[in-house]
This record gives sequence, C-alpha cells and structure tokens, in this order.
Amino acid sequence: MLEKAVVLDEQAIRRALTRIAHEIIERNKGIEHCVLVGIRTRGIFIARRLAERIHQIEGKEIAVGDIDITLYRDDLSKKTETGDPLVKGSNIPLEISGKKVILIDDVLYTGRTVRAALDALIDIGRPSQIQLAVLIDRGHRELPVRADFVGKNVPTSQSEKISVKLSEVDQIDQVSILE
Repeated sequence: MLEKAVVLDEQAIRRALTRIAHEIIERNKGIEHCVLVGIRTRGIFIARRLAERIHQIEGKEIAVGDIDITLYRDDLSKKTETGDPLVKGSNIPLEISGKKVILIDDVLYTGRTVRAALDALIDIGRPSQIQLAVLIDRGHRELPVRADFVGKNVPTSQSEKISVKLSEVDQIDQVSILE
C-alpha cells in the first residue's frame, strides 16, 4: 500500500494526547480511582504517554496497565489456521474492580478490538465504569462502540488503511492513510 497522506505528525500527536489527557481529567473530576489500560501493542505506549501528561497536569501518578486481547478476538479461528496465536499476557498492576478504567487504543475501526478488550477486562474484574480513548477514529463501525475521547476523526474509505507509527515501536511518530 502507498502512503496517501500524513494525518498527524509528531507534534500533532503530542497535541492530541495532551488534549485527551485534559479531557480525561475534566470528565472524571481528577484521576481519583482511575486506571489507564492500553490494548497491546500501540495502545500501551499511548497509555504511558497519557499517564506522563496527566502527571504533568495533575502532579499525581495514574496507574497504567496493558491488556492482551488475543484469545478474546472473534476472528481467532481465522488467525490460527496460519499458526498459533502469540499471547503476550496482560499486566494490570492493581485491582480494577470498582475503578474507572480508561481503555486506550490507537485506532477505532469496526469496534471488534474494543469488544474483545471489554471481555478481557470483565474477566479480570468489575470496573465501576469503562471509558474508551483512541488516537484515531476512522469510522466504519460493525458494533455499537463509541469512543469517549478521540485524538482525531479521520473519515476513510473501506479500501484505505490507517497506519499509526509510534517511536517506541517504529522509531517515528506519525499517522498516515495508506491506499
């Protein structure tokens, strides 16, 4: 696929995450009883960046964890035909029951990843509330899922793909549309 357009560069990603951090604090009236949980792989890096910004704004630490949804995916049978799924495990540093969990991912598309993450979270504990933060919402939902916090809405066609690159994995911060 060829790069059609760069939607966010490093500075725009930083601004979007700063805005999301402020929105999380405002909506929850602080960060008391809040936990950030990133969906592997890029969601965890976004969660860590949000935690840094929240710390800069509030002067308080917020717990950060990550969740692996591999075994909760509804397309697992398709993926296992080519080999066994690679399960990396979840790492949530505290009890989430009774907490406000802010689930974080890079791109919201069909909603199936979020559905799998909700199932995985409920298996771990019973949060008082689950909110969703995404860097990019590209539309085309197949399930009734809506993000509470969005870095940028990027309308796309079904034939296009969103590529999120983060320096922790890809050595560059950039969001592009591929065609």
